[in-house]
Amino acid sequence: MKQDEHPFVQLARRTIEAWVREGRVIEPPDTLTPEMAEEAGTFVSLHRQGQLRGCIGTIEPTKANLAQEVIGNAIAAATRDPRFPPLRPEELGDLEVKVDVLTSPEPISGPEELDPKRYGVIVQSGWRRGLLLPDLEGVDTVEYQVAISRRKAGIGPDEPVQLYRFEVKRYA
Repeated sequence: MKQDEHPFVQLARRTIEAWVREGRVIEPPDTLTPEMAEEAGTFVSLHRQGQLRGCIGTIEPTKANLAQEVIGNAIAAATRDPRFPPLRPEELGDLEVKVDVLTSPEPISGPEELDPKRYGVIVQSGWRRGLLLPDLEGVDTVEYQVAISRRKAGIGPDEPVQLYRFEVKRYA
């Protein structure tokens, strides 16, 4: 546990370690900070040696507070990201953990209202929906950000879509 980490990151790290080592879901802190008591969507991103190792989240709140949201998404990022096998105990030592707290998504009229450094994007067509967080390494243009989101959702490049944007508070 790193003492200089934000409480959200410490909570995510403790959650992952308890789940991976013991198969146990930790309880939220007895006393929640005002920030932890809020409701919002969150993403937990895991990296090892500079490489993505898991990233799962919720666009809008699904739990009673951010502490519970972080606990659920930390376990999911460590065990249920379909791109990676579940995290193993030997990977915990050099694991980098980030927690993004999302603002409510707002519909926008077009890509000109996006900025990949400032805004995340949600691309939606019917029931298919793809999301990409803001300020990701290598994602420097709106076109690339939208293309990745379309691909994640299985939406073709010429299909009409509704775009939404959101901002995040990133904790590392």
